[in-house]
Amino acid sequence: MRAQDEHKAWEEQKAKLKQKFAALTDNDLLYLEGMENEMVTKLALKLGKTKEEVYKIIKAI
Repeated sequence: MRAQDEHKAWEEQKAKLKQKFAALTDNDLLYLEGMENEMVTKLALKLGKTKEEVYKIIKAI
């Protein structure tokens, strides 16, 4: 998948996550290449879920 397509896909997922979890902000969902683990850890803490649960939520969207 091209980088532009990946970015578009993440933007769509991000919008769905924000709709499902109103407490999430753009800053919470900021994806930086190589920093995925840090983002998921932050989301897990904010949502009161495990990292595994967060990964499942993201994949399901």
